[in-house]
This record gives sequence, structure tokens and C-alpha cells, in this order.
Amino acid sequence: METLILDGKLVAQAIKNELKEKTFILKRDKTITPGLALLLVGDNPASKVYVNSKAKSCEELGFMSIIFELPANTSEEKVLKIIDEWNNNPLIHGILVQLPLPKQISENKVIEAISPLKDVDGFHPINVGKLVLGLNGFVPCTPAGIIEIMKFYNINPSKKNVVVIGRSNIVGKPMLNLLYQKKEWSNATVTICHTGTENLHYYTQNADIVIAAMGYPQFLKSEHLKEGAVVIDVGINRIEDNSKKSGYRLVGDVDYDDCLPKCSAITPVPGGVGPLTIAMLMSNTFKSANSEIN
Repeated sequence: METLILDGKLVAQAIKNELKEKTFILKRDKTITPGLALLLVGDNPASKVYVNSKAKSCEELGFMSIIFELPANTSEEKVLKIIDEWNNNPLIHGILVQLPLPKQISENKVIEAISPLKDVDGFHPINVGKLVLGLNGFVPCTPAGIIEIMKFYNINPSKKNVVVIGRSNIVGKPMLNLLYQKKEWSNATVTICHTGTENLHYYTQNADIVIAAMGYPQFLKSEHLKEGAVVIDVGINRIEDNSKKSGYRLVGDVDYDDCLPKCSAITPVPGGVGPLTIAMLMSNTFKSANSEIN
């Protein structure tokens, strides 16, 4: 059995190509330019890279983007004031505050301050509630991207046993809610596993699809899987590697080389789920600009 490598870069580029065409038409016919506002507090190098790559994607698609960079000692009040201004700016359709935030700023307060109609991360409680109820709202970008990978490669989760390892608000919980809906590209039987799960093997060895999002490098081994399982790896972890100029390499939550021969399909790291996260952020921003979210 030859394992299918699920190429996230390919899927993300297909989404971006379509968005670029739609954006051209939106600008021409409605004179609307999708606008994304990005706020970075502090000097976390990884956060800086993420924000710059998001701004670069905006430029590539013909979006307008603005970046505010604030020092790590910025007050919560200042951050909330900026969000309020952006909420009331009709040229801004999406607001993204890069997480994590410094300790003096409450992430929950910041997330709740963003208008649900501009919450392109899909983290606001109103959008979370809409997702649970199967209503039209913003879906968090990484889980939405995983569904797009499945669609592209025709891996339909309907009637399949899916195990999601991880219960974060960003991936695990929304992934669960996306997959059990009575809708196309959903309708799965879903189990959430986590650090409190005993006998993880029992669940993963009965899974047709395993989505690994627990944040432990190379945790999932071939012994966890049944033959022919589909494995989607959300993890991005740095591990030491003296053979690399940087001194490290990126690996997922899945031991890729160990699991590869046993899988029918698997995402690599890097180049799997990661590129879809930004593509879906752009998709959410376009939907907001085109009034597809209400």
C-alpha cells in the first residue's frame, strides 16, 4: 500500500488562487477591498513571523492589511481601545490579535472585545456557540483547514470513527464540533482524547481518522494506529538537531517516519496543516468583507 502524502501547500494555494479571483471581482463590482488588522503585543519572534506571513498573504491576494506592534508592557486598556477603534472602522473586516499575550492582558477579555462579525479567528463565544449549533459564523482556521484538506483529497469523514487528540479551544474542541454536525463533510462519530485519557491505544486503534493536536513532539507512534488509518498532524514542535544550521528542526505530534508505512494517508510537518491555517484566515476575512457572515 502506497501512503498518500496530504500536501497542505497545494491545498492552500488552490484556496488562495480562488480567493484572489473573488477579491478581484469584489473590488471591481462592489469597490470593497477586504481589510485585515493585525495586533502584535511584545517581541515574541515566532509571533512576529506569523504576523508578517499573514500580512504577506494579504498583499498576495489584494487585501488591505495594517499591523500595530506594541511593546510587551502595553496595558490591557490600550489594547482594548485599539480593538474598539477597529470594530468601528468600516474598512477593517477582520481583526486578529496574535496570541499569546503578555501576562497583564487577559486573552479572554481581548477575544470578547472583538466584534463577532470581525472575529476571523473564530474564537469569540458567539462564534463558538454558532459552531456548536451548526449556524453560519466564523470557524477557527486550523480545524476549517483540516476539513479543506479532506475535501481536496476526497477523504470524507461521514460515518467514520474519528479520534481527536487534544482539547484546546483553538483546535480540539472546534474540530469535534465540525465533525459531528449533520452536514456534508461531517457526520462522523468523534472521540476526544487528552492527557486524562487512559488506554489511548484503545481509541486510536479503532479510529479510521486520527487528528493529533496535543503539542507533544512525535508522540503518536505506529502502534497507536490501525492499518490504513488517515493521520492528520496539527503539531509544530522544535527539537534539537545539530545537523541543521539553526540547531533545530520542526516535527509534528506524530512520529512521521514510524507511522508512514501503516497509514493510507498522512500530513507532513512542515507543509501539512500549517499552510491551511493562514489560507482559512484569508477566507474568513473575505467572507466578512463580502457580508457572508451574519
